[in-house]
Amino acid sequence: MSEIIAPPDWSGPSSDPADEQFGDIVSGVDSDTADEFDAILVGEPYDGAVISRRGAAEGPEALRNALAAVKTHHFDSGPVNSVADFGDIDVPSGSVAEVQDAVQDVTEAVHALDALPVFLGGDNSLTVPNVAPLLEDSSVGVLNVDAHLDVREVRDGPTSGTPYRQLHEAGLDSYACIGARHFETSTAYHDYVRENGGTVVTGEAVAADLPKAVNRALSALDDVDRIYCSVDIDVLDAAYGGSSAPTPGGLLPRELFRLVRLVAADERIAGFELVECAPPLDTSGRTVDAAARTVAHFLSGWSA
Repeated sequence: MSEIIAPPDWSGPSSDPADEQFGDIVSGVDSDTADEFDAILVGEPYDGAVISRRGAAEGPEALRNALAAVKTHHFDSGPVNSVADFGDIDVPSGSVAEVQDAVQDVTEAVHALDALPVFLGGDNSLTVPNVAPLLEDSSVGVLNVDAHLDVREVRDGPTSGTPYRQLHEAGLDSYACIGARHFETSTAYHDYVRENGGTVVTGEAVAADLPKAVNRALSALDDVDRIYCSVDIDVLDAAYGGSSAPTPGGLLPRELFRLVRLVAADERIAGFELVECAPPLDTSGRTVDAAARTVAHFLSGWSA
């Protein structure tokens, strides 16, 4: 069974006392105090399931460091507040399947809290234990903001490319992917999504009319009670290549920021994650900075 490693101390690095940053408002909590906050950050430092380039295990620490320096104010909704840090899941060694099972022991307790969980990845394989506890007592849909569908068959064991097939087999009610790229997915996997009632909204559709694309993706989840939103940072264009599988033709950061704010406004949101941010693969910290601001925009849209 996994446990939680106590969160680090947060502080805002600005010397200007008027600059309220996330480092100034985020505080560490445990299970006894987490319910006092609206949202809690949970780190998942793991990349043992990555099928291409590793580095996402360093994501949670880098995301915290970047987010600490981000100011809390959004021009439309004002400052973000009531955010806490629950710490990192102490991910054990073992096979990917064993890791998923161990992590789920913790995520079940996290979802039992009143605060909204915001998971900082880590690789996409941990989407399985992040979502699975929600399947136990309600109808659930996943909105996968991603360049890829991640519905590969589980052959020699789970990988970062299998989470949504695993969740379908575990009883996931609905699935939509937004931001998917042409020529990045095999026909067999697109067919699998369609055969299981899923919806794919391409990155081109987002660029053409972002609100319409988001509405189409959310409409595909109309029949579920709860929605879990997963952002794989490789949905951004390859210029932001600090991820496992960057490819050209992706979203711009401002498109992703607006997208997650629109999604976060849905009252059925039951969890959020930012995965596949790999600092060792980053260039000048641009991907980590974009990923941290994606978290900030989601929190702003959710709390508005």
